[in-house]
Amino acid sequence: MTIARTAFRRTLAVAATAALAVGALAACSTGADTTSGGGSASDLDAALEAGGKLTYWSWTPSAEAQVAAFEEAYPNVDVELVNAGTNTEEYTKLQNAIKAGSGAPDVVQIEYYAMPQFALADSLVDLSEYGLDELEDQYSASTWGSVNVDGKLVGLPQDSGPMALFYNKSVFDQYGIAVPTTWDEYVAAARQLHTADPTKYITSDTGDAGFATSMIWQAGGRPFAIDGTDVTVNFQDEGTEQWTGVWNQLIQEDLVATTPGWSDEWFKGLADGSIATLPIGAWMPGVLESSVADASGDWRVAPMPTYDGTPVTSENGGGGQSVVKQSKNPALAAAFLRWLNSDPASIEVFLESGGFPSTTANLDDPEFVNQESEYFGGQKINEVLTQASKDVAPGWSYLPYQVYANSIFGDTVGQSYANKTDLNEGLADWQSQLVDYGNEQGFTVGE
Repeated sequence: MTIARTAFRRTLAVAATAALAVGALAACSTGADTTSGGGSASDLDAALEAGGKLTYWSWTPSAEAQVAAFEEAYPNVDVELVNAGTNTEEYTKLQNAIKAGSGAPDVVQIEYYAMPQFALADSLVDLSEYGLDELEDQYSASTWGSVNVDGKLVGLPQDSGPMALFYNKSVFDQYGIAVPTTWDEYVAAARQLHTADPTKYITSDTGDAGFATSMIWQAGGRPFAIDGTDVTVNFQDEGTEQWTGVWNQLIQEDLVATTPGWSDEWFKGLADGSIATLPIGAWMPGVLESSVADASGDWRVAPMPTYDGTPVTSENGGGGQSVVKQSKNPALAAAFLRWLNSDPASIEVFLESGGFPSTTANLDDPEFVNQESEYFGGQKINEVLTQASKDVAPGWSYLPYQVYANSIFGDTVGQSYANKTDLNEGLADWQSQLVDYGNEQGFTVGE
């Protein structure tokens, strides 16, 4: 299970996310513990030599093996690994510890969409103080951009989720459907499939904030603009309406299944072909192999359909790790993080656990790119997925209260899905609530 998969499976609690956003902004004004220590790259090497104890919060499947490998390489360092919960559960505990001034870990796993929330509160160490900004060339542009917030390097990327189109080749072949390269062709394929067999759908979507924002990103929409505590929310831009123009057709014509994602029924639909495609992040192969084993040989991967034929995609999920300013040994914490997300020994463990890398050395490695996947009928799927990582559109920003924003998606845009009404109406409702909420919390939010 990857960071992204876990994020999708969690139901975000409104009360918890509200407290998180309020606490984040309050920290800006009341002054959470902001001791970072300062230093340079040489200080990291010295810290590793001196050793000490660290606490690391993570829910990734690779964490235990990575910590063991690190401690073997650096026996003077003792890393206590804690699973403090996934997604919002961990973020709420982290925010509570920050507010209390004690109890936070030295290093913490944070998804890209949630990093701005903690960065705004000045709770994370600026890693450029230790020279880690010099690692920029080691990472894909999109993931590096995600850990740079308001001019500060607040984390290092771990995994990435460039979107691609996963499709059931057996179903496509059975009904003579060509792999769509544009979204117009995708809608046509949806109609062709559902007409031929009403039990089959081109995909399943009941309304997911992470998916919707990724699709808006790919379409060229940039609904969020952030400058410190000045925020703009606008879902009326051309890119957003380009996506809704396509997705409205699929929803209103009953061309997408209403099977909840990550449910047993959803996995069954992926196995029996009743859900024929998934536009989703590059971390999906491991999920299919482990949870839809019976469909081995049926699935393939293609580039995301586009609006004008120009290759472009977006990120869907993923995250990295940050050093918390509350750490009593930030140099050692930064040294551990440097090893965790840039040392080849650590990256190898991460890849073995099914993660999709953010590191360019792996994305460009012929051995990785040319790997043949038995599950995907011998296809070299990483050829598609690594190219997708290069085709991610730049310029995307998340809200500094995105965790809360995602939690109310179902009550706003989700209603358009449920009632098969115009998605633009649901997005307008989401926008209105996000503007009001942000202003209530002390942000200056415009439309």
